[in-house]
Amino acid sequence: MKIVNNLDLTPYNSYGIKSVCKRAFFPDTEEEIQEIFTRYAEGKKIIIGGGYNIILSNEFYEDDFVIFSGNFGKVVLDNEFITAESGVSMFDLSNIALQASLSGLELFYDIPSSLGGAVVMNAGASGEEIKDLLVKVRYYDPVLNIFTDILRDDISFEYRNSFFQRNPHLIIIKTVLKLNQGNAEAIFEKMESNKAMRWAKQPKDFPNAGSVFKRPKGYYVGAMMDELGLKGFSVGGAKISEKHGGFIVNFNNASGRDILDLIAIVKQRIFSKYGIDIEVEQRII
Repeated sequence: MKIVNNLDLTPYNSYGIKSVCKRAFFPDTEEEIQEIFTRYAEGKKIIIGGGYNIILSNEFYEDDFVIFSGNFGKVVLDNEFITAESGVSMFDLSNIALQASLSGLELFYDIPSSLGGAVVMNAGASGEEIKDLLVKVRYYDPVLNIFTDILRDDISFEYRNSFFQRNPHLIIIKTVLKLNQGNAEAIFEKMESNKAMRWAKQPKDFPNAGSVFKRPKGYYVGAMMDELGLKGFSVGGAKISEKHGGFIVNFNNASGRDILDLIAIVKQRIFSKYGIDIEVEQRII
């Protein structure tokens, strides 16, 4: 297990926010995860994956970070079943499925996320969600100090929500997915098509963490931003993307506070016009 003091968190959040934590752990085994919460039990532990859906609100954290990025990424294939550890990226996992001519992960080829993060927030798009592929999840409960398996039907998946979202202290260890046998050429074509559509609509020129807000029933966030004239509106180094109003981009060394202040203004404007308390999809740390 790698332990780093005063870790620069800039590479571990997709907004590229400059931040430092006092100590960070990079576990490689279940035993090491357990060790973090027993031998190093003092103090708060903040769990992150690849950092694709988070907003770091502080420049320095006294808390420990437990990071699953570049570690905990083993993948095992068994016919149509994939057992993968939580730190593997969805990009890598979808490519592994492609090599085995397994269909089901094409949508996630260009969705920036670790597997653990995708399960926590029930990632998806275009009517497809990770829950549709999931068989079971193994997780660690640091409060009870036990490892447990949970089946899909017991995870209570909802739109961008799950049992794990509601219990953020739980740590996903690995997930079993069931895919379908397919044609590698057709799978690759769908992966590239999904990527092209996403790149045509979403900002890729500046660091961002994907959709900022959950879609309110009956509305589209991008259209609401258009109506409010908020595209291009900025606070400090953060601004609403001109390309897609549902995204905030770091165009000029934005701080976490810049992003949160911009979110607060957007929420107030949307509430004033539509009477909706729009919900933030991203995790604020």
